[in-house]
Amino acid sequence: MKSGKNVPRNPRSVKTRFAVKFVEAMKKLDKKRPTTAYKRYLAVRAAACVSLASAVGPRRAWSRAVLKNLIMPRGRKSYPAVVISPRKRVGNNNPKRRELEEEDDLRRLVPGGEGMGFCRLLTESAHYIQCLRDQVQVMTSMLDHCYST
Repeated sequence: MKSGKNVPRNPRSVKTRFAVKFVEAMKKLDKKRPTTAYKRYLAVRAAACVSLASAVGPRRAWSRAVLKNLIMPRGRKSYPAVVISPRKRVGNNNPKRRELEEEDDLRRLVPGGEGMGFCRLLTESAHYIQCLRDQVQVMTSMLDHCYST
């Protein structure tokens, strides 16, 4: 095994578990059946999301929400667009209203964030962001490895 800086040393780390689950999910994708590039993109994205959520486990609300939404979609075939609410008026300087709008924006960005208190929302957000960073690092190092050989 290569001893580069991208190789995680801990086999129980989220990065390692994600990498293993993502490679397994990618192997299951049917390459022989002709599909559009967009459908292939959606399948890879869903595989990445499910792999990350299952690597984290059921302790985090965002991972449970991701698995629930991808396994049992509500009539949607693709991801919903997350829209950050625009400010209603340019001259609105009410700081309390702005805080509530920003909190609602964060709730919409974090899967499963709708019913959380603010402190838990911040904790889940921080963990979700860290896991997304790990996901990007793992996928980048996978691509680097594929193109370097």
